[in-house]
Amino acid sequence: MPTAQVPDILSPEFAADPYSAYRLMRDAAPLIWHEPTRSYIVSRYEDVEHVFKDRNGEFTTDNYDWQIEPVHGKTILQLSGREHAVRRALVAPAFRGADLQEKFLPVIEHNSRELIDAFRDSGSADLVNDYATRFPVNVIADMLGLDKADHARFHRWYTSVIAFLGNLSGDPEVAAAGERTRVEFAEYMLPIIRERRDSLGDDLLSTLCSAEVDGVRMSDEDIKAFCSLLLAAGGETTDKAIASIFANLLRHPDQLAAVRADRDLIPRAFAETLRYTPPVHMIMRQSATEVKLSGGTIPAGVTVTCLIGAANRDESRYRDPDRFDIFRDDLTATTAFSAAADHLAFALGRHFCVGALLAKAEVEIGVGQLLDAMPDMRLADGFDPVEEGVFTRGPQRLPVRFTPVPAA
Repeated sequence: MPTAQVPDILSPEFAADPYSAYRLMRDAAPLIWHEPTRSYIVSRYEDVEHVFKDRNGEFTTDNYDWQIEPVHGKTILQLSGREHAVRRALVAPAFRGADLQEKFLPVIEHNSRELIDAFRDSGSADLVNDYATRFPVNVIADMLGLDKADHARFHRWYTSVIAFLGNLSGDPEVAAAGERTRVEFAEYMLPIIRERRDSLGDDLLSTLCSAEVDGVRMSDEDIKAFCSLLLAAGGETTDKAIASIFANLLRHPDQLAAVRADRDLIPRAFAETLRYTPPVHMIMRQSATEVKLSGGTIPAGVTVTCLIGAANRDESRYRDPDRFDIFRDDLTATTAFSAAADHLAFALGRHFCVGALLAKAEVEIGVGQLLDAMPDMRLADGFDPVEEGVFTRGPQRLPVRFTPVPAA
């Protein structure tokens, strides 16, 4: 099939149903030059995996110089080699092991319960607006020791940042709003960082201020950029993941019943949601050399748009990929939140998402508490969840009804 018959990724047709377009791309146009974004688009699992794993130093994250630095400042995502390894070693311990278990699980549990308590007795809720958009941002603010009263600002900032990252059509107003956010966030955050250095506490911001690896410490600007990245990446993705898990389970009542009966299935439901309806549908890289992929050859020095949403539904990798099935045996839940994952929603390789285990903890706790509070949860009458978005994607509303139960 000619490339001309594949819907453009900037078209309304694509936004309405990217999955049909992804199938056409994988089958007939697995490597497309896309003039509006000045990038090569790859859609097959083997090609996206090749780009992310980057075993031969063929790809860089130089694209982030123009894609994310204008809104975050220079982040760990742009670094490579020893510089990247040291910075990752500075931030990673907070997102795994003892720190995650001892410091932050209580923070996650408290924030989830606090949000649920606001609608627990009402018999109805919008899981997106009443819970999912608030929960991960509140958790991150608490982890950093920031004032949750500033939630509305955090949410506005990360929404603006995500819009900037997904501004594939180059809308100047979206670009300007994103760059304003960088200035506003710096004005808010840098004084707090300086104060925290003088008076360290038990929060993540204090950990970042005091962390040292091989004589290297993070500058105020490093910390500010990481906090900005954490709010945007940790907010938007977990928000959409939780909404999508429930949208998928509510559409498959037998699987919802199974998860309700056995909470150990929540990681499976999360992993399958990341495969089937990933929060982030595309991630870019830059080619350092000429690279051969299954669809052809990419020249050196170009941007490559990796379609995660397409690769995760590749029939050469997954059986019946357009079916949501938490019991599928070709997706490994035990490794789904590590760099050995066999879905691509967290990327792979050295830039595998540092917050994957935090996201897993938030989802396990949040989904479990929501199921406890709403044991007969069902979609509002006549409502069918609709995904929206191109760069990031998920339901914008998810109204549910339930019979209130007393808090435990």
